[in-house]
Amino acid sequence: MARSIRLDAVLIQAVIAGALSFAHLHDLAAAAGQTGWKAWAYPVSVDLLLVAVWRRLRTDGPSRLAWCWFLIALVASLGANIATAGLLDLDHVPAWLRILVAGWPALAFLGGTLLAHTSTSAADPAPVPPAPAQEQQPDPAPAVEAEPAPTLPAADPAPAPAPAPAPAAAVPVPTALVDHARKVAADHEARTGTPIDTDILRARLGVPSHLADAIAAQLA
Repeated sequence: MARSIRLDAVLIQAVIAGALSFAHLHDLAAAAGQTGWKAWAYPVSVDLLLVAVWRRLRTDGPSRLAWCWFLIALVASLGANIATAGLLDLDHVPAWLRILVAGWPALAFLGGTLLAHTSTSAADPAPVPPAPAQEQQPDPAPAVEAEPAPTLPAADPAPAPAPAPAPAAAVPVPTALVDHARKVAADHEARTGTPIDTDILRARLGVPSHLADAIAAQLA
């Protein structure tokens, strides 16, 4: 049985807009002296950089690196659309625009390499909600030492027993921070195949060592 094809208005609009933008980039590259297959490669390069940045934002979350290259690719695409709207004489392209068009391949290669080989840990860490201030525990009452019983002069006095150390107060961890840490740990295990350790968890979350230990204990 033949499958019915349902046309989506948003998809049709996206195809039309992409085709127009592709043509404008080709026309601008051809006017800047990039003839033949090179003029067709420029719109492919710009659109692929936009796709790579959008995939990075969807998978790894927002970062300054991804947003920077997203703006560069958007300016390149939007600038070509505006330049071909009659504001620029395509028969006499200025020298500075020829320089920008000729230098775009190196810039796009740099952006694609950084997006592909820069790990999430090297980028900006995701904002972490501040941990609440720890409640001050009351100081333990000083132990009262009993007076030693009189002993014979020849015997050495027995040393008084040292007071037992007070139990360490548990570090409170916000639920939102634990949920975020669980996502970071799952992403690390999915990419590397090994569970995340405390040092990497502390570096990814940007929290102190004692708070990272408390989070790791809840993730275990």
